[in-house]
Amino acid sequence: MDTLRNDEFLEEIKKRLSKYRFIHSINVADEAKRLALKYGANPEKAYTAGLIHDIAKDLPKDEQLKMLAESGVKLSDVERQSPKVWHAMCGELILRNVLNVTDEEILSAVRYHTTAKAGMSLLEKVLYIADYTSAERDYPDVDVMREKTERSLEEAMQYGLEFTIHELINEHRPVHPDSINAYNEVAMLLDNKRRK
Repeated sequence: MDTLRNDEFLEEIKKRLSKYRFIHSINVADEAKRLALKYGANPEKAYTAGLIHDIAKDLPKDEQLKMLAESGVKLSDVERQSPKVWHAMCGELILRNVLNVTDEEILSAVRYHTTAKAGMSLLEKVLYIADYTSAERDYPDVDVMREKTERSLEEAMQYGLEFTIHELINEHRPVHPDSINAYNEVAMLLDNKRRK
């Protein structure tokens, strides 16, 4: 069972990540567990997913591209132009193929923690939000994001996706279709709740 391997994963991320990214991973694990307990996801899985979500983050970009190519991953045009999403894709590959992680929900949570996607599981949403709200985060709207997180995972998802999409648009960069689909899904869900 992958959730029983946290000591092993801790050693693995210690080897692979910078001090800042290592601390971030511990903080995301703690926040993911807290959110899982609050919203009814599996807290052990959430902690494990948080711990290993950035396992490929500090790999050089050329190594990430090489890993994706060697694994037969065909990047879309948007993905080729979006190097910030590569580490999530590589993270899933490292976990699956090198560390033999078998829990598909954990693997998917790591894979989509950057872009999100439509039809996310509760665990996937918890990891996505925990990455935004971990203890060391200090971007301008982090307090608003944390406040929304306490009210509703969907409100936090919407706010986080808006933040990311606006940032990409302001930088004149492409927005991953998975992020747009995730935003549309959560926006429609919240809009329908407001109309009731």
